[in-house]
Amino acid sequence: MKSLPTGPLYVRHSSAPTERLRQYGASLTQHTYSSLVVWNGTTAGGYRSYRRDHTASACPALQELCLSADPAFRGNPELLNPEQLLTVAASSCLLLSFLALASRTGLDIHSYQDRSAAVLDTSTEPVRVTEIVLSPTIHVTSGTDASQVKAVLESAHLGCYIANTLNCPVRLEPTVVEP
Repeated sequence: MKSLPTGPLYVRHSSAPTERLRQYGASLTQHTYSSLVVWNGTTAGGYRSYRRDHTASACPALQELCLSADPAFRGNPELLNPEQLLTVAASSCLLLSFLALASRTGLDIHSYQDRSAAVLDTSTEPVRVTEIVLSPTIHVTSGTDASQVKAVLESAHLGCYIANTLNCPVRLEPTVVEP
């Protein structure tokens, strides 16, 4: 297993090699994903008046998401927004990548909770998410080597499909907890 970088944070620096995909059991070389986003309303009243609420779906999933803009951009605070979905996608992808590798290496993971955060910097040109921080707390069986858990997490991070797609740094701040 590859040694971990020094310091408390791990940052994904480059794309995962094709060989890493095989670790996750991917047999096809390309996968295609599609979605449908629907908005209805009118913009005739100008920027302040139109509704930001819309729906999104992605077949074959049956669930439809109700979405809006960030409240800072006149959106509905009770609905998820694209920036939150991006953060969730990075967090969920790391979780699934980690569980796949942990199960293959014999690590017994009992729970995983990630309080992730993203920074949208409106002072940049173009405006963009400039950083995502993933802070998983991983509960393991008593006697588990925390450094091995972190090494598997780092390997999962380097192979995470979503993190490898993004052009902003995705940092890890993991905590491993034994009973």
